[in-house]
Amino acid sequence: MFMQLGIRLHDLKKAPLEQRLETAAKQGFACGHLALSKVISEYSAADSALTPGFACYLRRMFQKAQIDIAVLGCYLNLADPNEKSLAKNKARYLANIRFASLLGAGVVGTETGAVNEAYQYEERNHSDEALGIFIDNLKPVVEYAEKMGVIFAIEPVFKHIVYSPQRARQVLEAVGSPNLQIIFDPVNLLDISNYQDRERIIHEALGLLGRDIAVVHIKDFQVIGDELVSSAAGTGEMDYREIIRFIKAEKPYIHVTLENTVPKNAAAAREYIQQLYDRA
Repeated sequence: MFMQLGIRLHDLKKAPLEQRLETAAKQGFACGHLALSKVISEYSAADSALTPGFACYLRRMFQKAQIDIAVLGCYLNLADPNEKSLAKNKARYLANIRFASLLGAGVVGTETGAVNEAYQYEERNHSDEALGIFIDNLKPVVEYAEKMGVIFAIEPVFKHIVYSPQRARQVLEAVGSPNLQIIFDPVNLLDISNYQDRERIIHEALGLLGRDIAVVHIKDFQVIGDELVSSAAGTGEMDYREIIRFIKAEKPYIHVTLENTVPKNAAAAREYIQQLYDRA
């Protein structure tokens, strides 16, 4: 059984999308994280450009490279207090969900926002009020995903509204839809205040969220001063053994995408994780 390892396509050397896919395939990647605005500059990727024809064109391009679209990234703020900005964000989510239904993407992926226009951490992000705002705005987006037959996946991040495994479980239960699932990025659950307790946090996350995990993100981290700085897999302090065992035993062929690589270390990061998987 092989591991479906992928990469964020915008982490590859800047080039037209078709060339990025060729590079990813040559480096042994099986899937990719596609953020349209970050990898397409030679033509429009605006909401109005996301036509069935464009979806079919991209789908053929990915099929030619034999690379799955693991995640169609649409990382916007569903708790933006600016009503106009929030409406624009919601419209973009719907456009991306509709596009994903034609594109054949595994999930439409997002983080979980902040209660300010800057999309930055503040203590109120972790409040019950913030959670209620996020859930209220999330529900109609997930309802649309249900209509379009698309999986919408949220990615818990410590500095955002859904900051812990317990909080993510609350969201899943409150929305109550099989089309709402989880992108699990263990490093994103960590912060300078809790990283030394990471084994417990990751174990809890797998226990609480495991059945709803649709995609796994893999990166590493280094402690620099009083901050955690993300880096490519194998270059920091992460121990991936429990995560790899979970993937191998319970999530065969799940899409696993690397993050925070650069062109010179992407292939090495893939090989590092593949070797851990092979030995697990």
